[in-house]
Parts: sequence; C-alpha cells; structure tokens
Amino acid sequence: MDFLALSRISLKHLTVLHVMLSTHSVTQTANTLCVTASSVSKTISQLREQLNDELFYRDGSQLVPTPFALGIAPQIHKILASMNGILHQGDFKPDSFTGSVSLSMRESTFELFATKISQICAKLPTANQIKVYAKEQMSFDALIRGQVDFMLLPHDISQPPTKSRELVWEQILSDEMVCLMNPQHPLVDQDLTIKAYLSYQHIGIHDKDLSEPYFEQNLKQQHGSRNVAISVADFGSAAVLCHQSNYLLTCSKMWANQALQAHGLVQKPLPFEYGKVAYSLVWNEASLNDPALQWLYSQLISGNNSN
Repeated sequence: MDFLALSRISLKHLTVLHVMLSTHSVTQTANTLCVTASSVSKTISQLREQLNDELFYRDGSQLVPTPFALGIAPQIHKILASMNGILHQGDFKPDSFTGSVSLSMRESTFELFATKISQICAKLPTANQIKVYAKEQMSFDALIRGQVDFMLLPHDISQPPTKSRELVWEQILSDEMVCLMNPQHPLVDQDLTIKAYLSYQHIGIHDKDLSEPYFEQNLKQQHGSRNVAISVADFGSAAVLCHQSNYLLTCSKMWANQALQAHGLVQKPLPFEYGKVAYSLVWNEASLNDPALQWLYSQLISGNNSN
C-alpha cells in the first residue's frame, strides 16, 4: 500500500469530486459544500495532479467528467458511504436530519408512491434537500456512482432492472398488466381476443436500460408481434394519447386504477400469458452503510405487499 500517496488525498478531495460528478459545476459544488468556488477549484486541481487525469473538461458552460473520473466514481462512493456510516453511528433521528436524500423513478411510478413520499418528507422537516429525479435523468449508472440513493420502477420479473453486482433490487409490490382503450373504441363491447389485440395499433413504452419484456417476447413467439405505432416515455403520456385515438395501451393495472390520466379509459384483461410484473426498489449496496438511507429504505418498503 502506498501510504505516502494516500496521505496526499483526503476525504475532502473525494467529497468534492463526488459532488462535482453530480453537479458538473464548481459553483453548485461550492454551494452544496458551503465553501468558496476557489476552494473547490483548488481541490480539483490537486486531485488532477495526484491522479494524473484532467477529471473534467469544459463543454460550453458545463464541466464534463472524463472517462477516468466516471470510472472511479463507484469506488469513491463506496469509500464515502463507509466513512459516512462511521461518522453517523447510532440511532437515526429523522426529525433532526440535515442531510440530503434522493430518489429516481418514472413519472407514473411517482403517482403510486406520492402518498408515501409525502409522508417521508413530513418526517424529515429539517432535511437539506429531498430530490426526486426522472429515471431518464438519473438511471442505473447514477445509482452505481452514488448520485441517487434509490430507484423505484415497474418491470417484468423475468427482466431484472440491472445485472450490476453493485446494485441490489427488491420487489415491493406485485402487479398485473391490462389493456386500456378509448371508450369509443370498436373493441369496448367485445371480449378482447388475441386476434383483436393484434389487429389494432399499439402505444409502446421505451426504456433504453431494460431488455425486451417477457410479455413482448412470448407474444411474438406464440402469436405474432404487436404493431407499435408510437413509443413514448411513460404510461401517463401514453394514456393521454389513448384518449385521443384507437391505439391500445398495455400497462400496469395498479397505475391504471389510480392515475388521473387513465380515468375514463376502458380496462380489459390481456388475452395471453404475460408472466409476472412488479414494482421494485433498487439501490447501491454500499448506500445502506448510511443510517439515513437505512431509515429511508425501511420507509419505502413499509406497508407494501409483494406477495
């Protein structure tokens, strides 16, 4: 072990780099850490010299991390998470917590968990920040690098959210899939058969991080492919489009029963085997070294039934 080299890099250096990887800004990093911008710049300069890498380069008004900086981010997160656990040992007191917590999810997932999230916010009255990001903004890479604490997402059970060994995922809600259609749709007064399901155009939901769902694969093998006329980012926008067209929308039953966008749409069971679907909580294993995140984890899974 090179103790001399290690003695030249402190937790301050790693903390500044960790925050910079999220903000991509010297000014925002300085504001987060309650230091001056010149102090942040000096710390990054020292790190550049010690690590023999530029770490960030300027692209317009933003600082973009180098491949090396992105590559070491997961290890830095582990070091800081472990140290944070040492610093904050003992019982966690949510009513006096002054740190930050963050979640990532689809907009439609937020609708299902909004009540729980509002309850969590009420229990953290002195928190510095509680952030909820769109999954497209902060996805699995952000979890691995420690830029977001937890992700909530719907998925096919056969389609795990990630194969990364850094991440853990836990099913917290079981769900079903249904087909939604406009109340003037020609299929409203008929039983939904495979032939009818495949004869109409569909609205797809795209996700660059997940593989093709089991229901899509099985449908294709057993009966044929859906004719997806348009793909959108979320159930909500798909439901709005469904109101205005004869497109069919295949989606979460839990969401369809609760979402305002789905009100007025007709719901029918799917006419084929689609496997099992659920909502899962995903996190970086190192994060639970933090008592605050252990508490947040317990809040997110409490009262849920995965059976």
